[in-house]
Amino acid sequence: MREIVLEQAKLAALLTAARRIAVVGLSPKPGRPSHQVGAYLLAAGYEVIPVNPGHDRLLGLTAYPDLRSVPGRVDIVDIFRRAEEVPAIVEEAIAIGAGAVWMQLGIVHEQAAARARAAGLAVVMDRCLMVDHQNFCRGG
Repeated sequence: MREIVLEQAKLAALLTAARRIAVVGLSPKPGRPSHQVGAYLLAAGYEVIPVNPGHDRLLGLTAYPDLRSVPGRVDIVDIFRRAEEVPAIVEEAIAIGAGAVWMQLGIVHEQAAARARAAGLAVVMDRCLMVDHQNFCRGG
């Protein structure tokens, strides 16, 4: 039980310290989880950076084709892509000096996670950033 509390404290600290979150795979469709999470993060006060090569604007914000195109620091890279696409995204996250990679619910890639950790990034896998924010940062 103590380990679970420690994990929750680490997640809360990560979410509290973060200001800029790049959402990789942000969808223009309101019914998609990536769109819902992106909109939630905006409403929660984060600077959301949409990353989707098929769009110029998402959620009323400038969208970027990849992480390397994003100006400035990224605190968390929130990944809404299939697991097989994660290693390339992690390499980009490392290259831009991101603080963390967050693989959304259902996304796990142990090798990419190990690579990110070895490069000094915090790693979260198979968790919903929105749900964790609600639970750990808003007293949910």
